[in-house]
Amino acid sequence: MGDHSGIEWTDATWNPTVGCTKVSPGCKHCYAEVMHRRLTDMGLVKYAEPFRKVRPWEPHLEQPLRWRQPRLVFVNSMSDLFHEDLPLAYLQRVFAVMEQAGQHTFQVLTKRSGRLREVASALPWPGNVWMGVSVESAEHVGRVHDLQAVPAAVRFLSVEPLLGPIPALPLAGIHWVIVGGESGRRARPMDAAWARDLRDQCVAAGVPFFLKQLGGERDKRGGDKALLDGQLWREVPAA
Repeated sequence: MGDHSGIEWTDATWNPTVGCTKVSPGCKHCYAEVMHRRLTDMGLVKYAEPFRKVRPWEPHLEQPLRWRQPRLVFVNSMSDLFHEDLPLAYLQRVFAVMEQAGQHTFQVLTKRSGRLREVASALPWPGNVWMGVSVESAEHVGRVHDLQAVPAAVRFLSVEPLLGPIPALPLAGIHWVIVGGESGRRARPMDAAWARDLRDQCVAAGVPFFLKQLGGERDKRGGDKALLDGQLWREVPAA
């Protein structure tokens, strides 16, 4: 995994850890778990252990240092860097690589905002590291408050899969909001009104809004189909 990505808001993925466990309703139909099984069936050593076994993956730790062309890099598309089973010392090594690879911009995303906030002071925060949290419903907006305490150059929210309305998304100190409906088998539907309300909140707060996809079982309605009131929303941070 790596180098190129089909994710609309990034260029490449980098997975210096492997494995994860579920923490909230947004994890129910985890795409990484499904992909992990496929990669296991393909015989990839990295994915030989069960998905729930979380561990560092040293062979890929320095992978971005070998990429000369600058790119946006999504960190841990197949895991969660702030999982409680990953040692702080290894997180520090991951951040050291990101700091060294200054030609790239790294996008780190977690659902474990409590641990993020807990260890943030022990990590370097160079300007090329963007930090985000996933918020799938109003029940989990507390993750945003944890993120707001982190001294990242860019703080962003991945509101995906959006499972319900979020009438008061905390946007102070937030630089980007990505919204998307769930896709794939048994995808839970997203009401366009939920996305519309979040767009309106972002517009009012002056926060860039990116609508990734509307979601669906057979067609995720991404790309040119991700229309909200007849318009594509592909705003990105200026940083």
